[in-house]
Amino acid sequence: MTDQPYAVRFSAPAAKVLDILPEHVEVTVWNVLGAAAGDPWGFRQWDENNSEGEDVRHASVGQLSLTYWVNRPLRRLSVLTITWLG
Repeated sequence: MTDQPYAVRFSAPAAKVLDILPEHVEVTVWNVLGAAAGDPWGFRQWDENNSEGEDVRHASVGQLSLTYWVNRPLRRLSVLTITWLG
C-alpha cells in the first residue's frame, strides 16, 4: 500500500498570486505541486546551509518558482511563495 499524497494549502500571498497567473502558468503550478505532493523532498532544500530547515523546499521550472513547507505531522504542503518572471 502506498502513502497518500500530501494535501496542498496556500498562504494568503501565494493564493493571491495564483489567482492572477495566466492559465498555462497555473497549470504548471499544479503540475509541480502534484509532483511535490507525491515526493515532498524531491525538490531541493530552500537553504541548504540550514540543517534545521530541511522541510522548506524550493521548486523551479523555467520562469516559475515555488517555495513550500512540508508539514510532516499533518501531511500537508504549505505553499509560501509563488514567483513567476513572465
